[in-house]
Amino acid sequence: MSSKDVAGFRDYSTKLIKWYHRHHRDLPWRRTNDPYKIWLSEIILQQTRVVQGMPYYLRFVEQYPTLQDLAAADEKEVLRLWQGLGYYSRARNMHQTARLIVEEQGGQFPTSYSELLKLKGIGAYTAAAIASFAYNEAVAAVDGNVYRVLARIFGVETDITSSAAKKEFTALAQQLLPPDDAATFNQAMIEFGAIQCQPVAPDCLLCPFNDVCYAFQHGAQARLPVKGKKNKVRDRYLNYFVVEKDGQLAMRERTTKDVWQGMYDFYLVESPQEPADLDDLVSDHVLAHWLEMGEVVRTAGPYVHLLSHQRIYARFWHIRMSPERSILLPDEMSFYDADEIEQLPKPVLINSYLTENFFNFM
Repeated sequence: MSSKDVAGFRDYSTKLIKWYHRHHRDLPWRRTNDPYKIWLSEIILQQTRVVQGMPYYLRFVEQYPTLQDLAAADEKEVLRLWQGLGYYSRARNMHQTARLIVEEQGGQFPTSYSELLKLKGIGAYTAAAIASFAYNEAVAAVDGNVYRVLARIFGVETDITSSAAKKEFTALAQQLLPPDDAATFNQAMIEFGAIQCQPVAPDCLLCPFNDVCYAFQHGAQARLPVKGKKNKVRDRYLNYFVVEKDGQLAMRERTTKDVWQGMYDFYLVESPQEPADLDDLVSDHVLAHWLEMGEVVRTAGPYVHLLSHQRIYARFWHIRMSPERSILLPDEMSFYDADEIEQLPKPVLINSYLTENFFNFM
């Protein structure tokens, strides 16, 4: 999009900011220029809607009011507070970055876009958001909402999943950005996409740009922005064995680089397809030992859990051991009582099972 193409939209920024002052939501991270709290909100809101992310933001600010508080926290505490938001690498990267800033930069957040980009877990959008919202640096923050608004209003046909899109959309947003009010403009662009120019059923009749919007004039709202095909979703079959002894359950921390790293679950046997019955899984020697020493008292599932690129089918077998019998546990597993389990960081899938079964029966 050239400067000539933007020439007819010289009042775009003025109209957008006017709309923002009338219609924006009163969100707590918009009432501060503290880079820590702005960063916290941006990390939480990645892949998360505001209505879902708000309680997490408020809990994090209460638990860790400063960057130093977050840096001093144990990772398990951070993951426990994050539980339910998904994409747990966000929480781990956030925690590691907080420690890095405290240890290597004296607890002082970088004050420029270029320096923010050097931090782990901070990409171009997040760096631009922090730089503009906290320091009013004149750099455009371009997220999915901004892609959608620009594609529709200006008729940009570039596939937003392509490598060329980021450069093209950022350049266009940068041309429109008023250098003296970058913070408000970026907030307005994001908010406009979130509540006015929504993915489905945008409010075109009351849009301040409907007289110039390409998508509205050409009936292309459903087609724009252009987005390539999503990655294929992979099915996984997880078979969990919940070993109970003396009112405690055996659990382990997931340490491999897979989903839910750093979270706690039960002994797992993954199968290529849904097993017909328990006999399909007893070739596992640990499981065979447990079945010999204990009794399956309850089964549950399948639970279906959707991730971005995976569809998980999970079954649970509750094996109760006699108090007087000794059993072997893998080195990475330990027994935990109900209070201890409550404090462990757990995937939503595991927490749902525990809530519906364990806590109601123990």
